[in-house]
Amino acid sequence: MIGRIGSLLVLGLCTAGALAAPVGHTPDFHPDRLKGPPTGRPNEVMVLGSPHLSTLPATFAPGQLEPLLSRLAAWKPEVIAVEAVSGLQCDFMRRNPTRYAESVSSYCGDTGPAQRATGLDVPAANAEAERLLASWPTTPGAADRRRLAAVFLAAGERNSALVQWLRLPEQQRVAADGLTPELVAYLDARLQRRDESVLVAAVLAARLGLERVWAVDDHTADSPTPKDAEKASGEAIMKAWDNPYTKARADADAALQANIGKPDAMLAMYRDYNAPGTALQVYHSDFGAALTEPSPQGFGRTYVGYWETRNLRMVANIRDVLGQVPGRRLLAIAGASHKGYYEAYLNLMHDVQLVDTEQVLR
Repeated sequence: MIGRIGSLLVLGLCTAGALAAPVGHTPDFHPDRLKGPPTGRPNEVMVLGSPHLSTLPATFAPGQLEPLLSRLAAWKPEVIAVEAVSGLQCDFMRRNPTRYAESVSSYCGDTGPAQRATGLDVPAANAEAERLLASWPTTPGAADRRRLAAVFLAAGERNSALVQWLRLPEQQRVAADGLTPELVAYLDARLQRRDESVLVAAVLAARLGLERVWAVDDHTADSPTPKDAEKASGEAIMKAWDNPYTKARADADAALQANIGKPDAMLAMYRDYNAPGTALQVYHSDFGAALTEPSPQGFGRTYVGYWETRNLRMVANIRDVLGQVPGRRLLAIAGASHKGYYEAYLNLMHDVQLVDTEQVLR
């Protein structure tokens, strides 16, 4: 729920003032002022704040994303990062069920069928995918793509498997080369999901001739709320969220969703979600409100700690991808609440230059 409400700017200034605290040590080292490289092609990153397409009304259809996709394709990203948990992180979380069982059930797919089909567990499948891509033919055949799709599924990289599936002619999307009928049915069904990692990222990657997308979400900061604190914690956070900014976001989002089905309505929504001022409104509605939540247990501060940690680790994953082959253009797609944090943290990196999303979406 995103929107820009100019009448709330004064209230925002008051809220910012209320958060003022005694100033601690101010460092004299500012990485964002020390940008490089002096020569060579820069790392360019554009952050696309997205609605979660699964939450949109029934009037939404994938074809309505075409004006957005055409503008993103014209920018020509060479790497696409998505808000999805990597197979390797899911493998780690599965080995720590006391803390992560709920996160695994929410964010990690079942790699069992692909492991049985390929004989590869998650670490081995990730290594095999890297090996295949390192010697990838200039003109891969259908068997190559089917094999890589199967390996990606075993690796827990289902969106990358979809990229390979989309790059195949429909008549070649068959059970062969490690793909069983069960895995084919899974891929076909996943193509129908109302998910930006599929309908924007994977579709765009295939259109641009890319071989994969990169899963950069991070849920290692997750932890279960103690049972005796669940009710109080939930009530405290919901009370914090009950504020004028949240209402303004809900009203603006309702107006945007009411137009879905009309020409360029989805493009208008993406423009709104990526407009100047949106990130600050998200903060006042959500994280800033939680930060001032007064419970003695500090429920709001715990929530903000989780959120900042998650975004720092997500940005670290993006930076890791950029560091592997410097000098590329990367599109990072994430829920709109991540956008402000993504850009703020990425801007601290010496070798990252941010691109104005608003200009690309014009």
